[in-house]
Amino acid sequence: MRIAFIGDIVGRPGRKIIKENLEKIRKNYNIDFVIANAENASHGFGLTVKNCNELLKMGIDAITGGNHSFDKKSDMFALLENNNILRPHNYPEGLVGSGCKLFDVNNEKLAVINLMGQFGMPIVENPFNIARKLVDELKEKNVKNIFIDFHGEATSEKRVIFMMLKGEVSAICGTHTHVGTDDLEVCEGTAYLTDIGLTGCRDNVIGMDERIPIQKATTGIGGHFEVPNSCKAIFQMMVVDIENGKASNAFKLKKYCNKDEIIKTDAII
Repeated sequence: MRIAFIGDIVGRPGRKIIKENLEKIRKNYNIDFVIANAENASHGFGLTVKNCNELLKMGIDAITGGNHSFDKKSDMFALLENNNILRPHNYPEGLVGSGCKLFDVNNEKLAVINLMGQFGMPIVENPFNIARKLVDELKEKNVKNIFIDFHGEATSEKRVIFMMLKGEVSAICGTHTHVGTDDLEVCEGTAYLTDIGLTGCRDNVIGMDERIPIQKATTGIGGHFEVPNSCKAIFQMMVVDIENGKASNAFKLKKYCNKDEIIKTDAII
């Protein structure tokens, strides 16, 4: 199977570039299943039912989240009743929803796991111990194809989960920083990328208008971050070929909205 993962979708510009490009990219690269982190898809903070349905109609098959998953609580509570929507699995017990779901792709099972790091994040359970438990349970059920979205601030946490689980899961991709890293690799059958980077505005501060971030950095006084109405946007996607639970190949696609060219970067194998 060939699966793809899209980075943090930020606001209307992110949704717009997906609408304009995803269908063609899915077709041209023969992608079977698309996962996307969309916790910032509704004006940068959270996800509404309306925007979620739009993204699913655009060709996204499963949506993951992070520390902004519950910014729009009533919408997210309703969305988590949908089998296509995940939130970090290591939120405290008793919270609605799940961060581990199974999907049928080409008559095979694909497990999608959503976890959140601890550094600089809301209070959550230990993601490493929970990951270990989830992977062991999936293996007992003979589920071999496993993709993990690790939503974390610290690159070290993402690297730790990779070192823990390389050879045991199909792919691990980091989200949250909105800044793409240049370390895509396949090691022992596991594709890994520290951070996929945002899909949205690239000519500001992590997809947001730069005025408030600059004000906060220089004066200590914050404010409400705004997603610009117009900007230079970028689309970022990781694509992984999985055979019998192992990543056989991986590459990253990057497209700037004002150019037709798609930049393809192959993983180090």
